[in-house]
Amino acid sequence: MAAAGRVKVGIIGSGFEADIHAESFRIMPEAAEVVAIASPTQGHAAALATKYGIPRVFSDYREMLREKDIEMVTITAPNYLHAQMTVDIANAGKHVVCEKPLCMTLDEADLMIGTCKQRGVLLMYAEELYFTPKYVKAKEMADQGAFGKVYLVKQSEKHFGPHAEWFWDVERSGGGVFMDMGCHGVAFCHWFLGRPAIKSVYCQMDTHVHGDKTRGEDDVICVIEFANGARGLVENSWARRGGMQDRIEIHGDKGLSYADLHMGNALPTYSEDGYGYAVEKAPTTKGWTWPVFEELWNYGFPQEMRHFARCVRGAEQPQATGEDGRIVLEALYAGYQSAGTGARVSLPFRPEGVRIPIDLWKPREQ
Repeated sequence: MAAAGRVKVGIIGSGFEADIHAESFRIMPEAAEVVAIASPTQGHAAALATKYGIPRVFSDYREMLREKDIEMVTITAPNYLHAQMTVDIANAGKHVVCEKPLCMTLDEADLMIGTCKQRGVLLMYAEELYFTPKYVKAKEMADQGAFGKVYLVKQSEKHFGPHAEWFWDVERSGGGVFMDMGCHGVAFCHWFLGRPAIKSVYCQMDTHVHGDKTRGEDDVICVIEFANGARGLVENSWARRGGMQDRIEIHGDKGLSYADLHMGNALPTYSEDGYGYAVEKAPTTKGWTWPVFEELWNYGFPQEMRHFARCVRGAEQPQATGEDGRIVLEALYAGYQSAGTGARVSLPFRPEGVRIPIDLWKPREQ
């Protein structure tokens, strides 16, 4: 593989997240270029390749892995495929970028981490909140002492449900909104506080709106107790109407800060007839809407992908690793267990025989 120049990237998947990855590399092209895309969904990969000028298209990702010039592969496939894909990518000698959540079980997480270490490749965890400009600025201020001793960090992400059908199928996703977006909140609180150990997790969840579509939960409140005495409060919902909400609060003994990811980058707009695109998950553009600009940049996706490419070149050290993803997954396990028992769950927590995380809360019917 080349040791200089732009990193050659392959993308697995051709849906919403794959489009984000391709667009992110296009926005910041100096570090990497996408040279191949693989997806079994007929026509989707070709359409994405045409949109972004990607020269090679494969229906089987394993065929793509035989391409010698590809150095890094990003995984945007459903959760249940992450582990095997990571093992295959690592065994092909290529670096891995895996979308959140890392995988379905802790056994899979350990296999992914161990295989990548054995093969001498990087396993990088695609958590964009580590790169979101507003949130990065808040952390910089916290690290400079702006808020004194931070005792509470809150992260809220809510909308009316995911894009792809597989999210609703717990056999492929592992759970509902907590697997989908709780992983963001857990990762954010842990990262913001300087990665202290997680002592306990307490969680309440329910399915309020989408019981006809999923066995998964569509609304969650989670409280995380950290070893440094701080707490994280994570709120997630697939039951919130009106589009996407993504916000944080930072509370310390000498200050506080709020950040709303979308409202500060929006143009309040009223339209009788509607228009094209406003913001991710917005159900309509009629009436009052808040269209955003430079959406992916404000989320942090281009900065994240540039960082991963620079890690491949040895120019930076990974900020988000497989180990980070495993910590998040263990907390998700504890959250489902807590919701199932009604009690706080202490970490470390590794129950035996877990098939999918949601079974700890709502076991499947026999």
